Amino acid sequence: MPRGGGLMAPGARLRFLLAVWTLAVLARCSAGEAGDGGWQRRGPGAPAALAEEQRCAVERRADLSYSEFVQQYVRPLALATRPTPHYAFSRPVILQGLTDNSRFRALCSRERLLDSFGDNVVRLSTANTYSYRKVDLPFQEYVEHLLYPQDPTSLGNDTLYFFGDNNFSEWASLFQHYSPPPFSLLGTTTAYSFGIAGAGSGVPFHWHGPGFSEVIYGRKRWFLYPPEKTPEFHPNKTTLAWLQDVYPTLTSSARPLECTVQAGEVVRDVSLLQHMG
Repeated sequence: MPRGGGLMAPGARLRFLLAVWTLAVLARCSAGEAGDGGWQRRGPGAPAALAEEQRCAVERRADLSYSEFVQQYVRPLALATRPTPHYAFSRPVILQGLTDNSRFRALCSRERLLDSFGDNVVRLSTANTYSYRKVDLPFQEYVEHLLYPQDPTSLGNDTLYFFGDNNFSEWASLFQHYSPPPFSLLGTTTAYSFGIAGAGSGVPFHWHGPGFSEVIYGRKRWFLYPPEKTPEFHPNKTTLAWLQDVYPTLTSSARPLECTVQAGEVVRDVSLLQHMG
């Protein structure tokens, strides 16, 4: 679910996206955070807590109506090849209080997920730009042996994480309890992606169509660039390496739009948005 729940629509124009997960389940938990669902893990690599941005540059909205959402965050696209109207999100926004996913959150605790899905085989992806190597292994093995804070010295093609490659039928008993944001658009279809990863993990800058991404446990720091800007990053360096080595050297004009999304919040991505995450 994106990094929480994802309502994915056909793409239009792109931006780069990047996000740093700060501990586990559809994001992760910071050190000492109450109600972490049992996902807080100590281990080699990154510190348990990463600094958040000084000021969130993405607007937060609570109790947003559908008409306000469409008027302020959606724009129509004129595509001659499409017989039906097509839409794109015009700018990102963080949504609060639109749905109650407390039941889903309870089912996503470490103990419950291992009890229900521990024997399921999951597909892991490498955290680099150009490699599409996949590794299949039991979910319990991933949680117990690979779900540790990101090692800042590891390369992207040596870093495996679980996100997106879900067998919907095998996870249907969990997904049926998730309530996505109540905003649908003409010409869009719904697809869920569910992910769990360790502190400091993420993938290099990439882009995709518009969608919703909800954090269930932990928090997720997003870095977003508009389509006309190309961020500087190494395709085989991890998100954490970019944050530690490149980010501090950027001038104010070269820095991305950024914000840390907390548990229970939903970020609405812009279509064709370049990001890390």
